[in-house]
Amino acid sequence: MRILLFGSTGQVGWELRRSLSVLGEVLAPGRTPDADGLCGDLGDLTGLARTIRTVAPAVIVNAAAYTAVDRAESDVPGAARINAQAPAVMAQEATTLGAWLLHYSTDYVFDGSGTRPWTEDDTTGPLSVYGQTKLAGEQAVQRHARHIILRTSWVYGARGGNFAKTMLRLAAERDTLNVIADQHGAPTSAELLADVSAHILKNALHHPAHAGLYHCAAAGETSWHGYACWVLEQARALGWALKVPASTAVHAIPTSSYPTPATRPLNSRLNTQRLRATFGLVLPPWQHGVLRMLQEIGPPAPLSPSVSV
Repeated sequence: MRILLFGSTGQVGWELRRSLSVLGEVLAPGRTPDADGLCGDLGDLTGLARTIRTVAPAVIVNAAAYTAVDRAESDVPGAARINAQAPAVMAQEATTLGAWLLHYSTDYVFDGSGTRPWTEDDTTGPLSVYGQTKLAGEQAVQRHARHIILRTSWVYGARGGNFAKTMLRLAAERDTLNVIADQHGAPTSAELLADVSAHILKNALHHPAHAGLYHCAAAGETSWHGYACWVLEQARALGWALKVPASTAVHAIPTSSYPTPATRPLNSRLNTQRLRATFGLVLPPWQHGVLRMLQEIGPPAPLSPSVSV
């Protein structure tokens, strides 16, 4: 079985190359066309369609997205092309081929109100260009019968930058930190998303009725402030040298104290009951994946003392 993966250099895409390899041959074209003319640049809609037709995969997996949330506010055409128009091309080509299409979306399709975890059937209301274009991408994919859409939140991975790594870097440089405390969600590892994706894709191939929209996030919830405090506590126990003395030096601030071009949802909690019940999954607490990542990347090695001659 051929699986065509877009976004293979991102955090989720990198893990998908591993997890999907047990299901079949994974082809992961880069942004620059290769010797066979295959191209993974979602900004090139013509090249995207040509690549899908050339490969003729049984499964298309779209882990690519325009994720520069603030920049999207001033680059609507760019965000729309990658987040909405490219998935529409994939859905059209998948329909022609009779292929499955696995697509990733985001909690940003909601308005972030309330405190109840969002279900798949809740009314959407994105607050930003990023959220609006991701919702348009979802709607395009849903027009194709054989689709799986996974909405997720607060994604991180050991490879590449993420919030936890930023907190560790800043905590090694500063005596105090200010972190937003009124946005809530569940940090979700790229590794978990990739493993869940392989599991449900294998299931869906044999049970087409399981096509549809699902929420996928680690269990539990926290705020960015709570996330930062927990990361620094664990990192210190693992041997990181941090200047920030304790959680009391990590100050909780409201979103209003840190204005950004794009409005972030305050409530990013996702109800994962449908996913767990349909595919027989148990999603681990968010702390498990974060600790695993911290153990994997480890504290930086101390600098060797300079030697004078």
